[in-house]
Amino acid sequence: MKLSVSCSLHFQIVEASVLILMLRPFKGIQQQIKRETYSITPETPLIESTDSFGNSLQRLKLPIGSFSIHTSTDVIVKNRLKAPKRKEFIEIHCLPNEVLPFLLPSRYCESDRFGDLARDITHQIQPGYDQVIKINTWVHDCIAYIPGSSDFPLSAIEVHQRGYGVCRDLAQVAIALCRSISIPSRLVVGYLHNLQPMDLHAWFEVYVGEQWHAFDPTQVSFENTRVIIAFGRDAADVPIFHQFGSGCLLNSMDVHVNLLDN
Repeated sequence: MKLSVSCSLHFQIVEASVLILMLRPFKGIQQQIKRETYSITPETPLIESTDSFGNSLQRLKLPIGSFSIHTSTDVIVKNRLKAPKRKEFIEIHCLPNEVLPFLLPSRYCESDRFGDLARDITHQIQPGYDQVIKINTWVHDCIAYIPGSSDFPLSAIEVHQRGYGVCRDLAQVAIALCRSISIPSRLVVGYLHNLQPMDLHAWFEVYVGEQWHAFDPTQVSFENTRVIIAFGRDAADVPIFHQFGSGCLLNSMDVHVNLLDN
């Protein structure tokens, strides 16, 4: 399946500021980049780098005045809808080293506070993939998905207490629940075709059966029309931009996802 995705950011810069952006789709992970444009107005030098998770970063110092960034990418996405052949829980001593950070509590996913709830939700469920299905369903049914209801990241504890949140919030509750029963889990940000209202989206992945599997508690079914931008432990790792300095105001963001003929 081929998708065209784009994101435009429009800022007003009132004093010197630095941005670290995370806007380029991930290279690999069952998706192939066929065409990519990245334009900045006015033209500004940027430094490209890669973080510890393999995500692409762009660092730049912003001039005072109006400032815009536009990205557009055509991506071929491989099928992620097939049921996994292996669903078993992986013992911690058998996990790859690079998976271990996704077992631990993090800033927005306090998994050390969710053990009792996770065990209640997954009581008598086969360890591994089936537990995640149950957790994903519980979050979908018990935490209301309300786009636009969070202006800034909330912790899983806060979202659970208030009972509603944006896509990022629901994913982080599910991550905290999964980690609390020793299932490695990570946050994913990217694009989803036909998302209403259209915006960048967040979901989560778990490591069972010796591979990562994707889940989305905000959607009834997990569609194959997604493009990954980045992975991380939680929202602190995968914002579309980090701002350094108080003189950078985001005026608008426009996101588009279209299906293309193969």
